[in-house]
Amino acid sequence: MSTNILAQQPAPSGLQATFVGSESCAECHQQATQAWQGSHHDRAMKHADNESVLGDFNDQTVEHQGKRNRFFRKGDEFWVNIEGPDGQFHDYQIHYTFAFEPLQQYMVQFADGRVQLIPFAWDSRAKAQGGQRWFHLYPDMTPTDEFYWMNAGQNWNFMCADCHSTNLQKNYEPATNTYNTSWSEVNVGCEACHGAASEHITLVNLVGKTPETLIPKHFGFDRDLSKPVKEWVYQQGSKTLQPKEIVATNQLQTCAQCHSRRTQLNESGDHVNGSFFDRYRLSLISAELYYSDGQIYDEDYVYGSFLQSAMAEKGVTCTNCHDPHSARLSIPEEAVCGQCHSAAEYTPEKHTFHLVNSEASQCTTCHMPETTYMQVDPRRDHSWHVPRADLSQHTKTHNVCTQCHDDKTDQWADEQIGEWFPASRYRNQQHFSVAFNADTIGHQAAPDALAYVAQDATLSNIIRASSLERMSGNSGKNTLIALGRAVKHENEMIRLGAIAGSSGYNGVDRWQILNPLLADPVLSVRAEAAGALVRYWREFNPAQKQTLNKPLNDYIAIQEFNSDRGFGRTNLGNVYRDIGETEKAINYYLGAIDIEPYFENSYVNLADLYRGQGDERLAVATLKRGIVAQPKSSVLPYSMGLTLLRQKEYVEARKYLRRAAEQASNDSQYWYVYGLSLESVDVLAAGEALNKAYRLSGNPQHLYAQCDVLARNDQKGAIAAATEQCFNTLSTVVPSSIVEQLKAKSQRK
Repeated sequence: MSTNILAQQPAPSGLQATFVGSESCAECHQQATQAWQGSHHDRAMKHADNESVLGDFNDQTVEHQGKRNRFFRKGDEFWVNIEGPDGQFHDYQIHYTFAFEPLQQYMVQFADGRVQLIPFAWDSRAKAQGGQRWFHLYPDMTPTDEFYWMNAGQNWNFMCADCHSTNLQKNYEPATNTYNTSWSEVNVGCEACHGAASEHITLVNLVGKTPETLIPKHFGFDRDLSKPVKEWVYQQGSKTLQPKEIVATNQLQTCAQCHSRRTQLNESGDHVNGSFFDRYRLSLISAELYYSDGQIYDEDYVYGSFLQSAMAEKGVTCTNCHDPHSARLSIPEEAVCGQCHSAAEYTPEKHTFHLVNSEASQCTTCHMPETTYMQVDPRRDHSWHVPRADLSQHTKTHNVCTQCHDDKTDQWADEQIGEWFPASRYRNQQHFSVAFNADTIGHQAAPDALAYVAQDATLSNIIRASSLERMSGNSGKNTLIALGRAVKHENEMIRLGAIAGSSGYNGVDRWQILNPLLADPVLSVRAEAAGALVRYWREFNPAQKQTLNKPLNDYIAIQEFNSDRGFGRTNLGNVYRDIGETEKAINYYLGAIDIEPYFENSYVNLADLYRGQGDERLAVATLKRGIVAQPKSSVLPYSMGLTLLRQKEYVEARKYLRRAAEQASNDSQYWYVYGLSLESVDVLAAGEALNKAYRLSGNPQHLYAQCDVLARNDQKGAIAAATEQCFNTLSTVVPSSIVEQLKAKSQRK
């Protein structure tokens, strides 16, 4: 029976308006045009010429790792001589510039349509600030790293183009692995935010002939970029002005297209008038991007932080602070917060307790701390967290107090805040970061804590969604209750979080949980639900498969759009593996390896497929190939170690498991498995590895395993001493009855 999973879905109808270019806007909108010219949007990307290029290409030589790199010109052209992936130096022509302050990057275009960012950037800051120099952005990168300059992490077509140019069409051809990317304007022009302007211009020309009542509300545009709050009012007892009314507009989602960490799903979804998740999949508050309290760790481009904030809840949006055309603050920084926050209530004497007009007394210093990325680019956290030194003592997250007072402790900072704000409603208040941190370290209380956070209606939707996503692998009663409520929630982020959060359940139960999401109106939700459920394809009856068909097509279309990346082709391989089309699956895995040989998951999944076919030889060969292609991987040697354990090749297995643990460094699971593998050859070493797993995770089960391994082996000499020490430590973290039971068990042996 045919599954029809590749049936073509009808394309959504596009807008009739067409793109006309920013020049068409300048005559009528002179003030906005002047503000935009020279802005970060205007200079987001430019053709390389004498006006756009800031770097010194006057035959400059820069030494990096003992090798000479040269920046020079050929007439009006800009060129570099740098090392390529073959280890040899080549001349590359610079075709485009990227941004302009505090640094400028440069791009090379290749015959296959690929545009890559070179690894050197120009520090455009003033010389007095350390600028006016060439520097290497990623000095430790090698050709097997994703962010090596010729690899996918530095590929403009996939990584950057959608945000740095207007009306971008990626135009990737999977069969030939080539691009024919196009745009209306090379930079971020008027229509990147306002939308295609042809209908607007037509109406402008007719305005004298057409009754005002017949002119569309937004005058030829399909989006409203105004502020959601038109009036702020004083309320008795409040220190801040409150919104009189919040009216939904399209401004935030329009800005979020570029100012967010997300994966693009297609080029046709309407993320402005529809759901943002119809075109993009926003990254939630994960450990890879954020600290456990939601502060930025990696670059988040603002939106993920902003959604956590009280500002977002109150209807504040980007243009309450920023001029949309210049992208600079609309008013001086010291006055921005005073638009809503009563100046009389937030004086240094009442609030900052630092010297008036000092940096430490600025609102942004404590509530929007800076993190420097790309070596010279400081960016502020837009979540406006209240500093919580009390939490830092337990979760080890950053707090602004000890970042400045680096000779002091978190405890000192907490006590100082307690003196200043004895009646604070924040200090010692329950916080989601405790649950997030518990999950990160594998604490046994984490599953229930996450379930409670996911159901806490006082928290922002992105935090609740992130808590659900972090529940992955859990399957307790409270987890099930949280998931059951999440799939019915009105917010798409919360429904989306439930998909990963349900991964701890078997196929039957997971179908019951996620089945409602297969008809979800939001693309990300229904497609991701289908991608999660297709792995149980062989367990489903014909009716279930029929229900899965349509959203699975959506999922496949997303992966095909992203088939210029290893993850897209690997996900397609997973789908065809699950539905039993093995040869097609193998071809997609091999295709992923071909276009992105350093992407480790493709090797692991292909090896698993070969293993499932009973071909251990091919499984091992695939993993070995992956280890050579991506020598920094910890996943590949771990998978190899497990494979060799199954084959009873214990000596070789331990070598790979040790390599995995050492390369992952902080992965407690790897140290745990490595420790168990050592028991038969070196009990003390096994105990040390298990103890490291415990120190990394804080999980008492790892410490219990260490005590168990030591106790059931020879109780003499060093082992006996280590066993006693282990039991003493275990008694401090688990009930004494458990310790006594383990001791009794070991004595019986």
